[in-house]
Amino acid sequence: MAVVVVDYGMGNIASVANMIRKVGGSAEVSGELNRIQAATKVILPGVGSFDHGVIQLQTLGIFSAIQKIAKQGVPILGICLGMQLLSKGSEEGKLGGLGVIDAEFKRFSFEGIPPLHVPHVGWNYVSVAKKNSLICDDGSEQRFYFTHSYHAVCNTEADILATTEYGYRFPSAYCRDNVFGVQFHPEKSHRFGMAVIKNFLEL
Repeated sequence: MAVVVVDYGMGNIASVANMIRKVGGSAEVSGELNRIQAATKVILPGVGSFDHGVIQLQTLGIFSAIQKIAKQGVPILGICLGMQLLSKGSEEGKLGGLGVIDAEFKRFSFEGIPPLHVPHVGWNYVSVAKKNSLICDDGSEQRFYFTHSYHAVCNTEADILATTEYGYRFPSAYCRDNVFGVQFHPEKSHRFGMAVIKNFLEL
């Protein structure tokens, strides 16, 4: 099994690889087209701006490859910026995303309610919205570490895997078939994050 953590120069690649090792898995860190095309599972992490992420994927020649393997049924997990890149686009930028999830990303807006700090940073609870193989849905507490200013707006409600409350409720994880995205950072979320990574590796 070839698990590839996509290295496109955007942030927390080593932390994700370390978490995979902690749960007993193994992964290759690569930004090479042939390695990503040959992967049996792909993790797309990332920290930074939306358009820069799109440009990096395009520059490496792997943007369309990720779209293709998503259609082929290869399990993909997007983390933070990676989750955002799986969508159609974001208010943060002007470029289109990978478009494998029917969603857009909007900046937190607290009009008419007491304003909260943006970005949303720190630990927060996640409520599972539908039965899934990624996040434990047995009713136990699920807490994860977040740091983001934009959140998903899903055009298809059935894609929403989990939600989180920050001023209002927003989708903090989504999935469609073999494609998963989480807004939080499992690699910074201790035992909760370890469980998510382990579950993804076992898909």
